[in-house]
Amino acid sequence: MKSPAIAPSVAARFEAPLAQALGQVRRLRDEFPEVFPHGWTQSNRYLTRDLDGFAPGSNVGWTTGFWTGLLWLAFELDGDVECRMSAARHVGSFAQRIRDRIQVDHHDMGFLYTPSCVAAWRLTADGAAQDAALAAADLLMQRYLPQAGIIQAWGDLQDLAQRGRIIIDCLLNLPLLSWACEVSGDSAYRNVARSHLLKSRDHLVRPDASSFHTFHFDVETGEPLRGSTAQGAADDSCWARGQAWGIYGFALNHRFAPDLGLLAVSRRQADYFLARLPKNGIAYWDLAYVEGSGEPWDSSASAIAVCGLLELASHLPAGEGAHYRHEALRILEGLVLHCQGAGTTSNALLLHGVYSKPCGKGVDEASLWGDYFYLEALARVARGWHGHW
Repeated sequence: MKSPAIAPSVAARFEAPLAQALGQVRRLRDEFPEVFPHGWTQSNRYLTRDLDGFAPGSNVGWTTGFWTGLLWLAFELDGDVECRMSAARHVGSFAQRIRDRIQVDHHDMGFLYTPSCVAAWRLTADGAAQDAALAAADLLMQRYLPQAGIIQAWGDLQDLAQRGRIIIDCLLNLPLLSWACEVSGDSAYRNVARSHLLKSRDHLVRPDASSFHTFHFDVETGEPLRGSTAQGAADDSCWARGQAWGIYGFALNHRFAPDLGLLAVSRRQADYFLARLPKNGIAYWDLAYVEGSGEPWDSSASAIAVCGLLELASHLPAGEGAHYRHEALRILEGLVLHCQGAGTTSNALLLHGVYSKPCGKGVDEASLWGDYFYLEALARVARGWHGHW
C-alpha cells in the first residue's frame, strides 16, 4: 500500500501561505509582464535581468524557466489568465533561444524547458512549445559522452577544464529526456538518461550518503577521477542545495527507471539531510555548518528538499512514507514562518537563500529557483499538485 495523500485538515493549513505566494507571483507579473527578472534579488528585490551584454530582460542565463514556470503555476492553481498570457508569450523566446543557440553550452535544458515549454505543452497543447522542448532535449543529448557514459555539465565539449564533469543538479534535467522519449517514441533519450543516472548514483553519492557537487571522469576511458565542488564549502563537504537536488532528483527519476535502486539512494540522502537541519528546518548553505555557526541559510535548499521528501514519500509504503511526509511538512512550516516574502517589502516569494557563497553571489537573497520550488511545495501540500518534471 502506497503512502496516502496529505490529510485535508493538514492541506488546509497551507492554503493561506499558498494564496500569499500566488499574490507575490502576480505582483512580479505586474512588474515584469513581458521580460525576465534577474535570477536572484538585490536587497531582496528582483530587478530586470541584465546579463552579458544582452538587452535588459532577455531570456538568458540558466534560471529563466523558473520565472515562466511560476507564471504557469499561478494559472494552473489560481486560474490567473494574465499569468497564462505572460507565460505563453515567453514560449517564443524559448523557441528562439534554442534555435539560435543563445547561452546553451550547458546541461540545464531541463531547468529551462520543463517548467516553461513542457508545462505549456501539457496545459495548452502548444505545438511550438513541444517543438522547443524537444529541440532542447536533442541539445542535451549532444552533450552525452558515450565513452564515459555521462552528460557533460558545463562549457564547450572540448573545454579541457570542463571535459568529463557532471554535477548533481543534472538529476533535475534528466526528466526532460524521459518526457522526450514518451512524446517521440525514441528510446535513445531514456537510454542516455539511464546511463547518466547510473554514473550519478555510483559516483556523486558518497558511502555515507552525502554528495559531491561535481565529479570528473576521463572522457576517453570512462575512468572515474575525483569529486570536487564549485558551490560548497570544500570538495569533501556537502553543499546543501546539491544534497536537496539528490533527494528530489533520484526520487523523480525513480518514476522512469524503477529498476536502478534510485529510491533507496534518495532515502539515504534524505536521512543525511534531515540529520543536519537546524530545528527551524532551514538548511545552512553547506551541511558542514550547524546552529551557532553564523553562516547564512539557503532556504532554496529546504524548499527543494520538501518537494523531494514528498516525492519520496509518495513511492514508499504508507508506514515508511509517513516519516518523510511529516519532515516535509515540518520544513515547509519553517519556510512559511521564517522565509516567506509576502507581507514584506520584497517582491520575492522566499527570502534567505544563497546562490553561491564562494562567489559572493546572491547571499541572503531570494532566487527564482527558490521561489519556484517553494510554490511547488505549497501546491503539492495544499492542492495535491504533482508537477511537470
